[in-house]
Formats: sequence, structure tokens, C-alpha cells
Amino acid sequence: MKNVLVIYYSQSGQLESIAQNVSKPFLESEDIKLTFYEIQLEKPFPFPWNKDSFFDAFPESFLQIPATLKPVPDEILNTKFDLVLFHYQVWYLSPSIPINSFLKSNDAKKILNGTPVITISGSRNMWIMAQEKIKVLLKEANADLVGNIALVDRVGNLISVITIVEWMFSGVKKKYLGIFPLPGVSEKDIRESDQFGKIMADALHQNNLANLQPKLVAAGGVRISSYLVTVDKTANKIFNKWSNLIYKNQKNRKKLLKVFNVYLFLAIWLISPIVYILHLITYPLKLTKIKKETQYYQGV
Repeated sequence: MKNVLVIYYSQSGQLESIAQNVSKPFLESEDIKLTFYEIQLEKPFPFPWNKDSFFDAFPESFLQIPATLKPVPDEILNTKFDLVLFHYQVWYLSPSIPINSFLKSNDAKKILNGTPVITISGSRNMWIMAQEKIKVLLKEANADLVGNIALVDRVGNLISVITIVEWMFSGVKKKYLGIFPLPGVSEKDIRESDQFGKIMADALHQNNLANLQPKLVAAGGVRISSYLVTVDKTANKIFNKWSNLIYKNQKNRKKLLKVFNVYLFLAIWLISPIVYILHLITYPLKLTKIKKETQYYQGV
């Protein structure tokens, strides 16, 4: 009997739905015992968000400052798992605060020590640098990263900004104004994510997790946009300066967050289109670099 642990945190329910669908092939196997664990905060974040709480989460999110979690049940802590399916979302280009908090906890270090882990993210579109941060945290927990899939909102960057923000502030997943596409990872992609679960379950049965990632990539589990990689890296450098400025100046926190709000609006609607045009112009000159980056980010 193989013991598999599914870890997730979900506000809107999207990541919980992804976790359930990815796990279907495991649930259908008679020789796999599946355990679900939902990360819970002592002081939960609101959903839907309001504007103040949404931006107030920025510094701690990006700087990966942990919050207090509710204890992991003893039954999970005292079980040795053969595989962990670790689901996470991205907040401000970093793994969300609940995810960071868990990975930095002693409970996580006990659960993940020497354990194969597959990361499964559900995000708007930029997840590359968040995954790099996840890799660091997993290494610190002595976990063995054997696979990764990244499910994203496939609509255009600017359109997804509008739809995701509406969803986060209203709490209702709907077509904004009746004309915009539904926000988040598509229902089709979520429903069909069980195909990745089958690949994972087969690899576990065959004791061949070391060769799992190429199969997930071949099935479309990791799509890389060179433009978004560039934006992600650049924005991380900028967010690093903003987050430190705000976090180290608590007396002026509210004022600085308002300024950051204005900056973010301008960056999304004025700067990012210019960056996209420049990316298209220089794309042929960066083909070799892009191929190397794509190969790296599709791996583990």
C-alpha cells in the first residue's frame, strides 16, 4: 500500500478543485491510500478581498514572511508518505503566505523530509519565479522534487488582470459585464487535469518517479511564455524594492501601499505593453537563450 498526501490551500475553491481532479487516478487505485490536508491559518485572509486587505498582503507575500498556522493533525505527522502532491497559488509573484508559512514550519520539515514531492500550481499566468522560490523551500525541508505542473489562465495578460481582480473583489466567478471570459484556470483544464494524475500514479506504481517530469511536459503540463518569464524576472526585482521599502517603514505603510497601488496600475497598463512590443522586436536575437530557459523551467 502506497501512502500519498495531497496538500493544498484554497480561498476561492479553484485550487481545491484542481487537487480533487488531479487526485482522481490515485483515488481509483486500490493500492494507494490518499490523505487530503488543507493548510489553515489561525487568522484567515478574507475572501472576497477588499482593496485594503488585498494590497496590505503585498509586502509579507513577496518577502515570504510566515503567518501562524493551525497545527497539522498528528495522524499526518506520524505517517511516512511515499509521495506528496503539493498544490499552491501565487500571490505577488511569490508562493502565497499560507504556502510559505507551511513550507517554513517544523511540521512541513517533518512531513517532507526525504519525501518525493510533485508541485502543482494554479495561477493567473506568472508562476516561474514563484516555483524557483518553492524549490528553495523544498530543498530546505530536504524534500525531493520529482515533478511539476503549472495550470494557468490562458487568456491574454491584460484581460486576465481585469477578470481576476473582479473575481477576487466580488468573490463570484462569472463573466465580467457578460462579455469577458471566465477568470482563472479554465473549467476544461481543471476537469482534464486528471490526465496528469494518471501519469503521476503510473510513475508511483512503477517506482519510476525519477523519470516523471518529461512525461508531464509531453502531456502539456508546463507551458512556458518567454515574454512572461521576462516580465516575471523584471517585476521580481522591482517588487523586492517596493516590499522592503513598505515593510521597513511601518509608520508610513498605508501611504506607501497607496503609492504602490498607483505604480502597479501604471506598470500593468502602460509599461507592460511596451515591454511586450520590445520583446517581439528582440525575440529573434534571443532564441538560443529562450530555448535554454524553456528547457530549464520545464524541468525540476
